[in-house]
Amino acid sequence: MGGRAVTRIAPGTRDRARQLRKDPTPQERKLWRKLQELDRRIGTHFRRQAPVGRFIADFAEFGRRLVIEVDGGGHGGPRDLARDAWFAGEGFQVLRFWNSEVDGNIEGVMQIVLDALEACPPPPSPPHEGEGRRGRAGGASEGRKAGE
Repeated sequence: MGGRAVTRIAPGTRDRARQLRKDPTPQERKLWRKLQELDRRIGTHFRRQAPVGRFIADFAEFGRRLVIEVDGGGHGGPRDLARDAWFAGEGFQVLRFWNSEVDGNIEGVMQIVLDALEACPPPPSPPHEGEGRRGRAGGASEGRKAGE
């Protein structure tokens, strides 16, 4: 994971996330299908109803530290501002969309997601197996030969 380590998941959060995955809103279902297409197309790895610390993100791409929230009428107040601040403190960018945006302009929503992904490139790939060892072992043996 790039940047900071995510804090431990609070007790019960994992169970709550499983329950939320079983019963998505129509807008979450619609956005999830589009995010899965994106995963296949550009190699992202979005998770839905993903536990992050004591919170559950509607969608999260951990490698690029991106959280997407889909909000109905009960969201957008002080609790969400505090939640967004916590995510930001953990190194995540948060995108929030209203249900009506997902219903009426899914392509516009996806363009905003793509723009955010472009702004936060993926973490570097780990070296291929053996790459790190070869460099160190080769250098060490060459050093000994030179010193002999």
